[in-house]
Amino acid sequence: MYTWVAHYVKTCETCQRVKPSGHASAPLQSLPVPADCWKSMSLDFVFGLPADDKGNIGILVFVCRLSKMVHLAPVRDKVTGKQAAQLFLDSVFRYHGLPETIVSDRDPRFTGAFWDTLFQLLGTKLVMSTADHPQTDGQMERVNRVLEDTLRSISAYG
Repeated sequence: MYTWVAHYVKTCETCQRVKPSGHASAPLQSLPVPADCWKSMSLDFVFGLPADDKGNIGILVFVCRLSKMVHLAPVRDKVTGKQAAQLFLDSVFRYHGLPETIVSDRDPRFTGAFWDTLFQLLGTKLVMSTADHPQTDGQMERVNRVLEDTLRSISAYG
């Protein structure tokens, strides 16, 4: 079975277009393991996807760092920090409550005054990943890669 799948992926035109080639990556800097589900989560944007019927070309991705459960929210390319905060409240807070920590990259939408104020009011700590080192939050990068590959593969047939 492995041999058949490997051969298929190597000869599948869509797979070749959407799958990145394997590359060596820097060692990950470990984050502490959360004590419970949704006590710590990661969030990130994925852009550059084919537009949906509402003009969304991106996705705001929320991942529980313990269970790896994912919530997705479609976004337009000009999404603001305030809109992202509302999506967080609608997509995560509503179902799982307030996490103790949130891990994100240094996107300006996550470092602005709105997020600082929101986290202060809610008592949540925002942990920024190391600059120019996306591997700090390797699970988020992996989820984003699988999501992008899947959506690009599906849209290639649609």
